[in-house]
Amino acid sequence: MEELEQVLEKNGLIFAFLAVGLLTWGTDVLSKKAFSSKIPGSALAIFLALGMGYLGGLIADGEQGLADLPVFKGLSILGGGMFRDFAIVATVTGASFLLIRKSGWIGFISLILGIGVFFISGVALAWAMGYRDAVSLCTLGAGACTYIVGPVTGGALGASSEVIALSIATGVVKTIAVTILTPLLAKKIGLQSPESAMAFGGIMGTSSGVAAGLAATHLSLVPYGSVTATFYTGLGCLICPSLFYLLLSTLLGV
Repeated sequence: MEELEQVLEKNGLIFAFLAVGLLTWGTDVLSKKAFSSKIPGSALAIFLALGMGYLGGLIADGEQGLADLPVFKGLSILGGGMFRDFAIVATVTGASFLLIRKSGWIGFISLILGIGVFFISGVALAWAMGYRDAVSLCTLGAGACTYIVGPVTGGALGASSEVIALSIATGVVKTIAVTILTPLLAKKIGLQSPESAMAFGGIMGTSSGVAAGLAATHLSLVPYGSVTATFYTGLGCLICPSLFYLLLSTLLGV
């Protein structure tokens, strides 16, 4: 067992791929056999992964979940920003440019609507939590857009580390919710075509959440949702620390 542990620790990334693959396969079988595919395997995998991550953090008394355990340290690389961004960009390669052009106005309107609604919601939540300065309100509003836009906005405006951390947490909660709820509500909200996927990606915005949720719904929809979700992040990083901050400052009389 000691020799096996040493081999796994030396090949952490390979073992991380194996562990994720086994988890995905197991939850897919569980979904079909136990739930008649009514609950997607990816949703079950997310629930189990979150639970195992929490237990791993408790056992190792760390902050990176299972990655705090030496055997699973490869998960810190597999789950890091590099692989995440690579996966998000790679999903767009299957998109049809003709369909993207056809849905151009849908995507544009959904982007404006999505960023506006979530930013205002985040600002309202921050106000309810007792924040009154424009920097904190804008940072937390941006965090409600995505967990990437939040820290980018906070860093640009000079927000405190506490506020930036809260903005990231807000975005992470949104990502998890979008990932889990998308396949469960897809039929009810008409998420069945490339056009609807682009509108959905533009409104939700969280690239990783949209990609994972659409993958559990139908793989063919992933490229289209990822296109607008990726633009959402870029547009949010552009207007949250500039236009939206100026508007908030004006409203607050700063």
